[in-house]
Amino acid sequence: MVLTTPRPTPTTTSSAAPEPPSFTLAAGGDILIHPALTEQADRDGARDFVPLLDGLRRAVDADVSFCHLETPLSAPGAPTYGYPAFSAPPEVAAALKDIGYDSCSTASNHTLDRGAPAIRTTLDVMDAAGLRHTGSFRSPEEAATPLLLDVGGVKVGHIAFTYGFNGIPLPQPWMANRLTTEGVLEAARAARSAGAEVVVASLHWGTEYQHEATPQQRETARAVLADPAVDLIIGTHVHAVQPIERIGGKWVVYGMGNEVARHSEPRGTTEEGIVTRFRFVKGPDGWAVREASYVPTLVEFGPPIRVVDLTRVPATARRTEALARTDGVVRSLGADITHPS
Repeated sequence: MVLTTPRPTPTTTSSAAPEPPSFTLAAGGDILIHPALTEQADRDGARDFVPLLDGLRRAVDADVSFCHLETPLSAPGAPTYGYPAFSAPPEVAAALKDIGYDSCSTASNHTLDRGAPAIRTTLDVMDAAGLRHTGSFRSPEEAATPLLLDVGGVKVGHIAFTYGFNGIPLPQPWMANRLTTEGVLEAARAARSAGAEVVVASLHWGTEYQHEATPQQRETARAVLADPAVDLIIGTHVHAVQPIERIGGKWVVYGMGNEVARHSEPRGTTEEGIVTRFRFVKGPDGWAVREASYVPTLVEFGPPIRVVDLTRVPATARRTEALARTDGVVRSLGADITHPS
């Protein structure tokens, strides 16, 4: 008799490691509602801002999306105002929610355009639309409560600060966040203590209509990103696209330009913007950006006035000019970043 050793029963195993946890984040530039945009919304029907903004829907489609609401909002039925002391129609908030935004920064140089009561009105309107917010506040308690968004089980903190308020005194220090490095880091650490695993800082800063980041912007970015409390900076305010830079493995978007606006002057660059996109992945050392990209956008005055995604429309002379300028500015500090695939 021959003795044999039984062979083990084959088992099916996968050699591929499981995908690490991840999520995508999108962020857009200034929402600055000049009267010509409200007139277009009226032509589109019942003050409907969705057709104006609908070209952004694919760009802002992410697990979590942040916008920047530059101006106060009026109460339903109340008057609206343009430059220099803005108050935009409340229907803007519902349109931003409709196209996919989850949260908006509200700290800007226009936060106090219509006085302290307009802060409450603005935030009440955003609440009614289901749009989260940070940067201006209705009470000390609200100011002291970090904004955390649940993104597929990941807690993402959103903080927002502005360099100033066009010379208008801030009635109470808790009503809106004034930009200092210490203030940003204090808010980021508070968000971490409240449970945030990732913290994104919206900073309203820089010199208007200038593509170059100022020395102060670059210095502040380095100081903020050197601290483990902040993972990403997204910049607003200057109404022109500014560079994106990678610093110590983290990213700063110095300026996303206008997402939508209708300036009388200057024209050209103020119609151009970007929606930035980041894929965060959890590794052994925590969460970090694994992929970064941007979508170049353009406000076209038609008629009708529409915001277009320059990666998804046929080329024209104006679109080609805007795309070339935007790509050149975004990459001017050496960032290896391009449009989404």
